[in-house]
Amino acid sequence: MTTRLMRAFVLTAPGKYTVHEVPAPVAAPGEAVIDVDRVGVCGTDMEFFTGAMAYLHQGHSSYPMRLGHEWAGRVAAVGAGVDPVWVGRRVMGDTMLGCGVCRRCRRGHQHVCEKRQEVGIRGERPGALAEQLAVPVTSLHVLPDSVDAVLGALVEPGGNALRAARAAAPRPGDRALVLGPGTIGLLVAMFLRAAGTEVHLMGLADNSLVFARELGFTCVWTEDSVPDLPFDAVVDASNAAHLPGLALELVEPAGRVVYVGLAGEPSGIDTRRLALKDVTAVGVLSASPGLADTIRAYADGSVDPRPLVAATIGLDQVGPVLAGDRPTGAGPGPKIHVDPRIS
Repeated sequence: MTTRLMRAFVLTAPGKYTVHEVPAPVAAPGEAVIDVDRVGVCGTDMEFFTGAMAYLHQGHSSYPMRLGHEWAGRVAAVGAGVDPVWVGRRVMGDTMLGCGVCRRCRRGHQHVCEKRQEVGIRGERPGALAEQLAVPVTSLHVLPDSVDAVLGALVEPGGNALRAARAAAPRPGDRALVLGPGTIGLLVAMFLRAAGTEVHLMGLADNSLVFARELGFTCVWTEDSVPDLPFDAVVDASNAAHLPGLALELVEPAGRVVYVGLAGEPSGIDTRRLALKDVTAVGVLSASPGLADTIRAYADGSVDPRPLVAATIGLDQVGPVLAGDRPTGAGPGPKIHVDPRIS
């Protein structure tokens, strides 16, 4: 029997990669094989490219590896025990794949399972930077017709952002400050705006702030120009180690701080200030509990993140993008998408 081949982007070492043919996946029992339509390039992928990703040093990941965890596609085949009705469905998938039997999984917290795999990230589960990938059918979410492939590949980052926005517990008339106008920060701002919150954004004095204004966010600041206003919630969606502490300083007493960004080095907060201000602090790791509601928000148009996508490239252009190059003709948005079918 001849082994089917497909093209894939394979990261072989820090800064080293190849695009070549690899064996196409075969659906194991309980799995589905997906024809990939779109994949988002994420900051996590860039950390693997540089070798800075903590999982590499903790033994959870190793080279060679296939990246890609923000994806949308169509079910091409299913394995034993899977209803064939799945074939042909347009889907996206959860990144976090718990073991299914531990206490955390049984309590519905599979995204923090100690033995979890993460698609394209952890546990040698290949990602979507390829023409096809295989995942458990239980991880799939069906995409309605109104959620195209571009939106489908934005569901995973959107789920993280939705959870962060909800953790801010917004009420109509509340004022929230989002630190970091990257993909996640802008998505958080969109979900907060949809909830009726007065949204402020803080970032560096560069094109990201100009782009935020183009998205309709008029209250946009740099760190030295944030106004002296009561912020009922502050969401840190940055990678700056000092901003978690600043979030705590800026939030209103009895407010909420939400940490969804990750710095490359340890950050600190003064828990005395946390207690004396009676502040609630929430950390957000995963999109998993927010995926279904994110799809609904995209489907009904209450949140439309399409403008965040600056360009769509092929597999051969992924390496330069991970190295920091901007595709020729890219728009102002922070997100780059990949279509594995582009040659």
